[in-house]
Amino acid sequence: MITRKEIREREKNVNYFFEFLKIQKHFFKDLIDHLKNIVDHRHQSYITYGPEVILFTMILKNMTGLKSMRTMSNCFNKEECIENVGKVLGLNSLDELPHYDTINDFLSGLDVNELEKIRTYMIKELLKKRSFESYRIEGKYWGIIIDGTGLHTFRDKHCEHCLRRVYTNKETGEKTVLYMHHVLEAKLVVDDMVFSIASEFIENESENVSKQDCELKAFTRLAKKIKQTFKRLPICILGDSLYACESVFSLCNEYKWKYLCRFKEGRIKSVASEFKALKEIEHSKKQEDLFWMNDISYNERTVNLMEAKLETKKGSVQEFVFITDLKITKKNAERLIAVGRSRWKIENQGFNEQKNNRYAIEHANSQNYTAMKNHYVLFQITDIIRQLYERGSKILKTLKKTAKEKSSVLLEAIRTRNLTNEDMTALEKPIQVRFT
Repeated sequence: MITRKEIREREKNVNYFFEFLKIQKHFFKDLIDHLKNIVDHRHQSYITYGPEVILFTMILKNMTGLKSMRTMSNCFNKEECIENVGKVLGLNSLDELPHYDTINDFLSGLDVNELEKIRTYMIKELLKKRSFESYRIEGKYWGIIIDGTGLHTFRDKHCEHCLRRVYTNKETGEKTVLYMHHVLEAKLVVDDMVFSIASEFIENESENVSKQDCELKAFTRLAKKIKQTFKRLPICILGDSLYACESVFSLCNEYKWKYLCRFKEGRIKSVASEFKALKEIEHSKKQEDLFWMNDISYNERTVNLMEAKLETKKGSVQEFVFITDLKITKKNAERLIAVGRSRWKIENQGFNEQKNNRYAIEHANSQNYTAMKNHYVLFQITDIIRQLYERGSKILKTLKKTAKEKSSVLLEAIRTRNLTNEDMTALEKPIQVRFT
């Protein structure tokens, strides 16, 4: 147990902004160049701040846990902060950081694809470094978790793309309409980290559509996007029981992907019935509280099912059933169960962290729909760096700080600790990063 005095001693000469930059440069050495080179939609004669200034400012806002754009403008209004950003971006002079209105005007006109290209560059850099090869499923497939979540809810219609949901008061019969924006996420899971690799917004084409957009429709678009971006990447789709259906199986087969999804009895009744019957007959493959069966017929394919009864943290026993096209054996059954259960990480390390502990992604930083999308993708870009920083920084691993403390010490460093020329030179030197 480290004492408070030991913590003070260890932190005495630590510049957390420099620690952050070391991790960013190690994994994404060309990130600033990519920020500079996005297709800028603005008229060149009106530009005060380059895209790299605006976008890097937003990354720092997200990294430091600042919940609103106004708070960001106030907190970053320090000479040290302005000078530090200018040094990192290689600018000869930077008199001010952009005001939040300037940033939102920029994001309102920016094609979301430009930020998605930045995220793609980052994911491909991680894959090239081969830092996470040991986390492949069965030594081959990258686990990609798919799940949707709500972002913003409005009492009045926000835009023509809003999803609509009608709620009826059981006592009075009065109907209330809520308008919402949702997103479908694809996240690469490696150990306890989940990195966003693609996002698909669940949105209506117009307010007059006869049938609203939904997760499964969005999955078709998302899967196509992933396949086009990561053409030869061996993927195993991990999803909840919603994705245990023919359309997902067919798409995975077409793209030469694998799938491993939670399975509930009501999803595919014929498969559930056969698995139940076989389980009653077959006892030879039973291994404690684990049972599996390969090659159950479904449509023009076969599927494999496995069931595990596992003790929860609260001491109760919960039953998990998964459906997959990976061959299940005595050797890999427990591993595959663990892979299937890793799907919850998109809820915990993903959405819950981003909504409640890190970025308040449900807070609308702009009322413009395009800007809302860009803010969301910027959260995902930041989150990739944030996880690598918090898991890879030696000092952070040693001191066991809370999420709020990690954000606070980084913000303090950006605002009060000037980067020196020696720091900037040191950033060019290679470092070793270990996650264990």
